[in-house]
Amino acid sequence: MFLAYVCVTVLTVLANIWEAVTSFARARFVRANAAEVGVPHSWLPALGALKGAGAVGLVLGLLGFRSVGIAAATGLVFFMICAVAIHVRARVFHNIVLPGAFLGLAGAALALAVVR
Repeated sequence: MFLAYVCVTVLTVLANIWEAVTSFARARFVRANAAEVGVPHSWLPALGALKGAGAVGLVLGLLGFRSVGIAAATGLVFFMICAVAIHVRARVFHNIVLPGAFLGLAGAALALAVVR
């Protein structure tokens, strides 16, 4: 079970670091997606910071700060629920798989952190 926790959490960390970096860099696909779902481009750095903070919290959880890891995973779950909801509200379904996958990763990391 511990190996599954580590693998899922590391994958979630890497995915959220990638998301944070692309948000900070204001990558073209990030700007296009934000515009399509109605998120102002001015929010991208803050959203990137939230994803980065979640990734750092997950790493701290791996390093033994269990409650920090659980809190970070919980925050990422809520963040991704909001991302999926924003896609649904805007009726943008062609790329909803990505926030759905991130929600799945964060949920799995949370579940494994709680049961370990």
